[in-house]
Amino acid sequence: MTQTYWLPPRQAAAAAPLGQELEHLRRQHQLILNAVGEGIYGLDLDGNVTFVNPAAAAMIGWSTEELIGRSMHAVMHHSLADGSPYQREACPIYAAFQDGSVRRITNEVFWRKDGTSFPVEYISTPMRDEEGQLIGTVVTFRDITQRRWAEQVLQRANEELEQKVQERTAELQAANQQLRQLSDMRSRFVSMVCHEFRNPLNNIALTVSSLNRYDTQLRPDEKTDYLLTINANVERMTQMIDDILVIGKIEAKVLEVNPKPLDLVGFCQDLLAEGDYRRPQAPIQFVCRSRQVLACLDERLLRSILSNLLSNAIRYTPSDRPIWLKLAKQRGQAILRVQDEGIGIPAGDRKQLFEPFHRGQNVSNIPGTGLGLSIVKQFVQLQQGTIKVTSRVGAGTTFTVSLPA
Repeated sequence: MTQTYWLPPRQAAAAAPLGQELEHLRRQHQLILNAVGEGIYGLDLDGNVTFVNPAAAAMIGWSTEELIGRSMHAVMHHSLADGSPYQREACPIYAAFQDGSVRRITNEVFWRKDGTSFPVEYISTPMRDEEGQLIGTVVTFRDITQRRWAEQVLQRANEELEQKVQERTAELQAANQQLRQLSDMRSRFVSMVCHEFRNPLNNIALTVSSLNRYDTQLRPDEKTDYLLTINANVERMTQMIDDILVIGKIEAKVLEVNPKPLDLVGFCQDLLAEGDYRRPQAPIQFVCRSRQVLACLDERLLRSILSNLLSNAIRYTPSDRPIWLKLAKQRGQAILRVQDEGIGIPAGDRKQLFEPFHRGQNVSNIPGTGLGLSIVKQFVQLQQGTIKVTSRVGAGTTFTVSLPA
């Protein structure tokens, strides 16, 4: 049986405006929800949608009518960014049901109806009734695809800038190091030129002075000896100038390489037959088990390589101690070794041994420019070869040159 409640006219009149006011407020709230650009939806304690605004529905590709009463976790929060399942128990949105705390998340994704995902930032705020009991939660979210893109662009730009800064810093450090090396090289060069040119110039000056002073008293053969001394000193200075010019050509990359077929056995034998390499007490011994070793090399560069190595061996080896020039062919390489039993090279000098103008600690009393080994290494590299050195102070040194054959 239906009961009918009757309100006095005065109360009915008062209730009508109240109902209108409530309807007005409901419409205002609905208009606000519809106008907001962020996605907003409400969930009950079972995780089902109680309300959703058009922005939220549009972002995930559903209609508002389709979403009401559905489990929002199953609709758009079912998987992690990598596609693996996202258990509801681990979802921060539902944690609000348990402890009543607000959750703000910035590193997850929501999924659209078409199966695509997009990065989101969201806040899950618990809802309570008049008695303070949890009745659900309100979730506000926004699509941060553009922000993520901008962040990635900014990150790439920062990484590129950092890389450029590092590269530029490395370039500046390398340039500073090169300037220091050039400064050191210039100092060594000036010192070498002053020292090495002073001696032959002094010799020439003394010889010319003697010739002028004793011209009438000297026999013809004595005058010839004086002239030979002048000529030897001029040749020594000329060789130093030539070496400096060669270093300049190498650094300017204008030195030409002209390879041609050579029989290295005959080449080495002819080289040792020259007067510069004769040692009466201990002749240089040539060792090669093959009758012929063919290679396509630049004869001028090869002559300079061996001449410098042999001259050094003679200069730094006592006249009664042996020197060897050894030749072999191994795995497509011509192996040339100049071995001596001389004074050896200190360990501290070996790292800079092939630097221009560098001279060892134990050779300061022996004439030399410090250019020979630098030229040797450059000439070897110009012919796609390598050079190595082993040495022991007081026991001798071996230079090993490997060249294509």
